[in-house]
Amino acid sequence: MYIDSCMPSITVNVDDDLKERMENHPEINWSEVTRQAIQEKVETLEVMDELTSGSELTESDVQDIAKKINESGRKRVNEESA
Repeated sequence: MYIDSCMPSITVNVDDDLKERMENHPEINWSEVTRQAIQEKVETLEVMDELTSGSELTESDVQDIAKKINESGRKRVNEESA
């Protein structure tokens, strides 16, 4: 995927162990992986916002639902990566 050089940049901090493990896979575009993960999270939050607007759900309820969605998404990504 082509990334426009005019796009803003962000910095992501990872610990030394994770950085070393990432470096073991130079074929992976880690910026794109990060961008996709952020995009998926934002889209999930937007859906949650839409579903819960005017709702009587508590913040805790929303967090529980979001956690389940994230776990499902991680499972799907892991299955697709295998």
